[in-house]
Amino acid sequence: MSGVRLLVGTRKGAFILTADGKRMNWDVSGPHFGGWEMYHIKGSPADPSRLYASQSSGWFGQIIQRSNDGGKNWEPVGNHFTYEGVPGTHQWYDGTPHPWEFARVWHLEPSLNDPDTVFAGVEDAALFRSTDGGGSWQELAGLRSHDSGSSWAPGAGGMCLHTVILDPSNPDRMFVAISAAGAFRTDDAGKTWRPINRGLRSEGIPDAEAEVGHCVHRIAMHPSRPDVLFMQKHWDVMRSDDAGESWREISGNLPSDFGFPIAVNANEPETVYVVPITSDSEHYPPEGKLRVYRSRTGGDEWEPLTKGLPQSNCYVNVLRDSMAVDSLDSCGVYFGTTGGQVYGSADAGDSWNAIVHDLPPVLSVEAQTLA
Repeated sequence: MSGVRLLVGTRKGAFILTADGKRMNWDVSGPHFGGWEMYHIKGSPADPSRLYASQSSGWFGQIIQRSNDGGKNWEPVGNHFTYEGVPGTHQWYDGTPHPWEFARVWHLEPSLNDPDTVFAGVEDAALFRSTDGGGSWQELAGLRSHDSGSSWAPGAGGMCLHTVILDPSNPDRMFVAISAAGAFRTDDAGKTWRPINRGLRSEGIPDAEAEVGHCVHRIAMHPSRPDVLFMQKHWDVMRSDDAGESWREISGNLPSDFGFPIAVNANEPETVYVVPITSDSEHYPPEGKLRVYRSRTGGDEWEPLTKGLPQSNCYVNVLRDSMAVDSLDSCGVYFGTTGGQVYGSADAGDSWNAIVHDLPPVLSVEAQTLA
C-alpha cells in the first residue's frame, strides 16, 4: 500500500513522520540532529530514499546533511559551506579578494529527475547548485550579479532566497523568490535572470510598483500547469497565468491577505490553500482561530476549513515553508506551526487532525508520497 513521509524541520532538530495510505496512524522518528536549527528537509522526486537537510547553528555554521535510506542514516556533505576556524561564519570564495558571507541555507530543491542534483537558496540571497549529491557546490552567480542586486533589501526575516520552483516541462526554466526583492525567472538554466513582478504593489517602498523590492513570502505551482503561479505576498494573494509576466490579486473574501505559505492541491490545479495571519505585526490567526482557507476556483472565492483545528485562543504562526501536499487520492494537506503542532488532512482539507503535538517551533514541512 502506498504511504506518506513527512519531513519536518524545527528550531531544535528534524522529525520524520510516516503513515500508510489511510494516513490515520503515524510513526514519529526524531529528533534527528537534536538542538540544531533544521531549516529545511526535502526528498528527491527521482529517488524517495535520497533526502537533503539544511542544518544550521550560529556557532558551528552551516552543514548540509544527506540521507540515502529515507532518513535512517545521515552523512554531512559540502562542508566547504563553512569556513573552518571561524565559528558562526558561512563564507563562499567566489573569486573576489574577500569571501562572501551568508547566514544559512533556507531552502533545498532537489532535481526532478536526478537525485544527485540539488539547488540551495541562501541568505543573503543567492542560489547554489550541486551535481554530486551535495559534495561540492557552484553558485549560479547570474542571479546575485543582476543589475538590480544593489537595491535588494532584507525583509523582517532576512534577505533570504526561500523558494525554488523547477519547471517540469522545461529544464532550463526556474523560478525563485527573495524576501524582500521579489520573484525572478531564468530561461537558460540559471545563467541569466530577470524580475517577474509586474502587477505587484507594495506600500512602504519608494515606488509601490517597482520592478524589484517586493516582499514575496512564497510561490506555488502545479506541475501540470507550469505557466500558472500562485503567490502569497507580504500583503495580497496573487496569481499569474503567464509564468510570472504579470500578476493579479486573488485575495477575494479572505479575512486577511497577509500570510506566509501557499500550496496547490496535487489533483486539482485550481484548488489553492493559504493560512491567513492577522497582520505583519501580529503574527497569529485572525480572532485567534486557526483556519486554513481553500479556493476551488483558483482564487477570489475562499472557504474556511476549521474541522479539527482550534477555534479559540490560538496564537501560533505558520511559516512560509511549513505547508505541503501529497499526491494520493484524495490529496493530503499538511502544515506545521510555531507552537510545535503538525496538522494533517487526508480529505483535501475538509477535516484535520493533529499528527503530533509539542515539537519545537516548526520551520518547514515537506511531504513525500511513497509507493
